[in-house]
Formats: sequence, structure tokens, C-alpha cells
Amino acid sequence: MFTGDEFADGGEVIRSALKQNNVPASFFLTGNFYADARFKGLIKGLKKDGNYLGAHSDRHLLYADWTKRGSLLVSRQEFNDDLLKNYERMAGFGIRRKDAPYFLPPYEWYNSTIAKWTDEMGLKLINFSPGTRSAADYTYPEMGAAYRPADEIYRSIIEKERTDANGLNGFILLVHIGTDPRRTDKFYNRLDELLRELKSMGYSFVKLNDLMDDPPGFAKR
Repeated sequence: MFTGDEFADGGEVIRSALKQNNVPASFFLTGNFYADARFKGLIKGLKKDGNYLGAHSDRHLLYADWTKRGSLLVSRQEFNDDLLKNYERMAGFGIRRKDAPYFLPPYEWYNSTIAKWTDEMGLKLINFSPGTRSAADYTYPEMGAAYRPADEIYRSIIEKERTDANGLNGFILLVHIGTDPRRTDKFYNRLDELLRELKSMGYSFVKLNDLMDDPPGFAKR
């Protein structure tokens, strides 16, 4: 599962790795991303390849306070208008709302009220699986202790596979389609290596909607 807002520098690298390994993926992109003329060709290519393209809010809003998660930072109207605008921009690429019912909240941060509002809009809120450092691939050295180099992220995924009783069966791994230029150690450059290693362990890959709608039978290794 990949998310995108203002950066797309890894788009073609990711697309190539997926195609070379015959792996489908899911992309949750903001309205900012869908509206950016620089990314138009990439989006069309990802859709042509058969990937799932979904919503990630129009303006990448922060819904809830970082320290007081129950405190909302948006009104119901703001939430609705923003999300509907995201789908409006998606429609420009032939992506209908009924084809993209799964919604990944911006920053992957929400509370029970946001989950309720999502459900009332007829959408299904989802998030990534915890336990690895993959979602930290957006960090860069100037962020200090929060920074996570690509090697650490890679090792955290393999370690999760080795130590969890279920391995990575049914696991939703989040990676960013692009990151701040201040991060030069791009994790997406190791995607091909990661896919090959996991496939050698016996894993197969499915799009988010296929995983949720019709869960395949998983068997570790």
C-alpha cells in the first residue's frame, strides 16, 4: 500500500518494481496528488497496470490532535467536503467512487468519530498493519531521532516476518510513493529487493480491495 500527497519521486521506480515482480498494489492519493499535472502520466500508468487507486483526503488534512486524539480539528462539513473533493478529482481519471470504497485517512491518524463519519458516507476506513518501520520511510536526517534509514526499515520488515507467529500473512505494508528531497536514502529503491525476498519465502501479493473483499487462503512460507 502506497500513499502520496506532494511528492512522487519514487513513482516510476515503484511502478517498475511492481511490474517486474508481477505484483499488484494499492495507491491512496490525495486530491493534491491527483490534481498535480506533473503526476498525471504516473497516475494513468498505475491505473493501466491494474493497481487499486483510492482516496487519502483532498488536502491531506489532520483530523485529530496529535496528543489528544479525541479532539477533532475538522467539522463534519469540512470532512465531507474535503473527501468528496478527493473523489471528484479521482473521477477525472475514470475512478468511480464505487470502485474505490476503501479510504485511508491522511497521516493514518483518526479517531472513532472519523471512523463513524466515513461509514456514514458509505466508505470503509482502513489503515496499515503495525509492527514495522515502513511508514517511517518519509523521515529525513534533519528530523533527528525520528529518522529511520532504509536499512533499518528493511530489517524491521524481515524481523516482523521471522518473529510473528503469522509471519506477514494478511499484512498491509505502507510505503510512500515519494519523500522529501532531504531524504536521499530512499526506501522505495529497495522495493524490488524486498519483493523478491518475500516471494522467495512463499508470499504472494494482492490489492487491498481483494484482500478485504475476498481474503485468500494464506499459508506461511
